[in-house]
Amino acid sequence: MDFKHISVLLDETIDGLNIKPDGVYVDGTLGGGGHSYEILKRLSPKGKLIGIDQDGEALKAAGERLKEFEKQVTLVRSNYSDIKKVLQELNIEKVDGILLDIGVSSYQLDNLERGFSYKSDAPLDMRMDTRQEFSAADVVNNYSEHDLFRIIRDYGEDKFAKNIAKHIVAARKEKPFETTKELSEVIKHAIPMKVQAKGGHPAKKTFQAIRIEVNKELTVLKESIDTMIDLLNKDGRLCIITFHSLEDRIVKSAFRKNENPCTCPSHFPVCVCGKISKGKVITRKPILPSEAETESNSRSKSAKLRIFERA
Repeated sequence: MDFKHISVLLDETIDGLNIKPDGVYVDGTLGGGGHSYEILKRLSPKGKLIGIDQDGEALKAAGERLKEFEKQVTLVRSNYSDIKKVLQELNIEKVDGILLDIGVSSYQLDNLERGFSYKSDAPLDMRMDTRQEFSAADVVNNYSEHDLFRIIRDYGEDKFAKNIAKHIVAARKEKPFETTKELSEVIKHAIPMKVQAKGGHPAKKTFQAIRIEVNKELTVLKESIDTMIDLLNKDGRLCIITFHSLEDRIVKSAFRKNENPCTCPSHFPVCVCGKISKGKVITRKPILPSEAETESNSRSKSAKLRIFERA
C-alpha cells in the first residue's frame, strides 16, 4: 500500500514558518513529507531540513518524495520529543523553524493492519511506532475499569465513558479483545440507539482515546513545546497543527505561558519573579482550513494552526 497523506493547512503553515533560504528547519512529524517538500523548495543550497518520524513506513515514503533534495535533508526515526537529542547528534544547536502536524495520517487510518480505524476489522494495534511493544490490545485487555473510564472520558471526551468501560470489562471476561471490530461492537452496545442515530460512529471517541493513550500523544506534546521554543533562533517560528480540542488547549496554554511567564500577583507594580518572555504568539486565534480545503479533504475539518515566534 502506498503511503498517502494530504498535508493539511499547507500554504498557511509554510507562510507561518516565515522561511529563511539559508535556514535550518525541523519537521517533527514528517509523515509523507508534504510540508517538508514545500519547505525545501524555498531553501537555498545552504539550507537544511531535518525530518523526524517514528513511523518507519512514513520515513521510507518521505525519503522517496524528498529524493531531489537529498543533500539538504536528514531523516531520523524518532519521536519529536527527542528533538534536542536528535539535533545534538547532528551538531545543531539552534534552528530557524519547527513544524508539528499532530494527527494520524490518512495512510495510518486506511492501512487496516495498523488497527487505527473503527470502520474495519484488524488487530487491535494503534502503535505509531511499530518498534514499541505496548499496543491498544494491552490497554483494552489489561486496564482497570476505572482507568478505561478515565482515558475515554478525558481523551475521548465521551459522556458515555463509564458505560463503555463497564461493557469492555464485562466482555473481556468472556474472551480477550483481539480485533477492532470486536471492540467496536461492544462500544455500540454501550451507547443508546437514539444517540447513535444522531451522532457519528459510536466508537470514534473511544478509539481516539485509546490511540492517544497507546502513543502518549498528549504527554509528549505537553512536555515538548518549551524545549522546541528554546531550540529556536531569534525570530524562529514554531508551527503546530492540532486536530482536537485537547491538543489545541495544550498548545494555546504553552504558547501563552512562554509569551507571558510572569507569576507575580496582578497588583504588583513591577515584576519581581524574574521570568522573561521567550517571544510572542503570532496567532491570537488559530488559523483554520479554508472552505475549499475542507471540501476537498474532509479530514482537515478539525485542524487548527497556532504559531509562536522566538524573541
